[in-house]
Amino acid sequence: MNFSILTAANHKELGIYYVWFAFLFSIVGTLLSVLIRLELTSSGLRIVALENQNFYNLAFTLHGAIMIFFVVMPGLYGGYGNYFLPIYLGASEVAFPRVNCISLLLVPIAWVLVSTSLISEFGSGVGWTLYPPLSTSLMSLSPTSVDLIVFGLAFSGISSFLSSVNFLSTIAVLGVTNGAKPWCLFTWAIVFTAIMLIGTLPILTGGLLMLLLDLHLNTQFYDASFNGDPVLYQHLFWFFGHPEVYIIILPAFGVISQTLSTSAGKLVFGGPSMILAMGCITVLGSLVWAHHMMTVGLETDTRAYFSAITMMIAIPTGTKIFNWLSTFMGNPFSTISLDIWYALSFIFLFTLGGTTGVVLGNAAVDVALHDTYYVIAHFHFVLSLGAVIGLICGYFYFQDSMFGYTANVFTRNTSDSPYLRVWSIVFLFSILLTFIPMHLLGFNVMPRRIPDYPDYVTYLNTMCSIGSISTVFILYSLIL
Repeated sequence: MNFSILTAANHKELGIYYVWFAFLFSIVGTLLSVLIRLELTSSGLRIVALENQNFYNLAFTLHGAIMIFFVVMPGLYGGYGNYFLPIYLGASEVAFPRVNCISLLLVPIAWVLVSTSLISEFGSGVGWTLYPPLSTSLMSLSPTSVDLIVFGLAFSGISSFLSSVNFLSTIAVLGVTNGAKPWCLFTWAIVFTAIMLIGTLPILTGGLLMLLLDLHLNTQFYDASFNGDPVLYQHLFWFFGHPEVYIIILPAFGVISQTLSTSAGKLVFGGPSMILAMGCITVLGSLVWAHHMMTVGLETDTRAYFSAITMMIAIPTGTKIFNWLSTFMGNPFSTISLDIWYALSFIFLFTLGGTTGVVLGNAAVDVALHDTYYVIAHFHFVLSLGAVIGLICGYFYFQDSMFGYTANVFTRNTSDSPYLRVWSIVFLFSILLTFIPMHLLGFNVMPRRIPDYPDYVTYLNTMCSIGSISTVFILYSLIL
């Protein structure tokens, strides 16, 4: 048996391991999302038993945690970052190869801990945000399962932190060789991502540690009955949680920039402004955490501040969108390859998701739409349709370097295959069918995280479920 993963220190080998882990974990995360959509196909309880509605809570908790911490981050940041950062820097290896191996090995350990929380006692049906008092209530939940998911997130965070230190050290020490590409936007995306991770992960770790102390040592940091404050946890969590959105999407920005630049045969239009835009996103994205908390009783001037800064993020993001379009439109392509198709899909979907984010940035609108399906539609357009499309785009763009000549190791379809072109178009329409009706569900004030709903929104939920299930069949057809 080959145990090379335990001793691997080559950055390319570790990058491929990261991508494979992301692929394997995505199967579970996707099936959990389909389970949610099957339950919501029509009103009434279909899969979830009336006496065990906590199972629905388990499904969306693990779906969120898996897709964020074990699919997108290992794939985009760990996988593509490890493989291509030293290459773009002209370095032979990352600064600390053994630390790189430890970072990889922590990912499956974290996965086992988070997955085990599903089967321990009552399960951790607390949402991926782990809000107290729900997560600290010994009356309704299992402390063991909350422990497991907290430790799983902690191990995942340590892995990301070590990778970030490694990447920044590599750039600082080895990135000054003659082979370095100063305008490589993928490298700059990794730089800003690492800075955000190093700045915010300790805050999350402190918040989770206080959660564990509340749960086991009766410290009551978050217990309002004893002068604690559950809103404190929200501040600590979202100080990491909102930069996490940009931690996920910035490597995707780098992938899209490289794809368009390579296909156009020139540098991305406005390269320095693209780097400045990522820097502005890094700074502003760390100052807007409380827009997730507009309904907790913040003062009016505080909400006005967070609303204003939230909408300001649209400026550097819009800069990147127009620069990408300028890069693409300045070059007449005789044929649009599959990676270009996914890059354009990313631009379209991310722009749409960002527009709904500006809508939610308005505090008055957010109070009305908070915890409705409009919020789900917004962040899935940015993450599910943005980061995941970026992950797929990177796969087709980097395939020759990472996996050889083929885009599909099962069917041997090349990236120019008509089959894959049709597949990508149908896949795009399926995910649009899944998430566009959710905006209307939000305007009809359908709440999140509830397995039942009134009959008058059944048709919209049925459309979402059809799109979700068809997406799975389309993904399955890719590997047949």
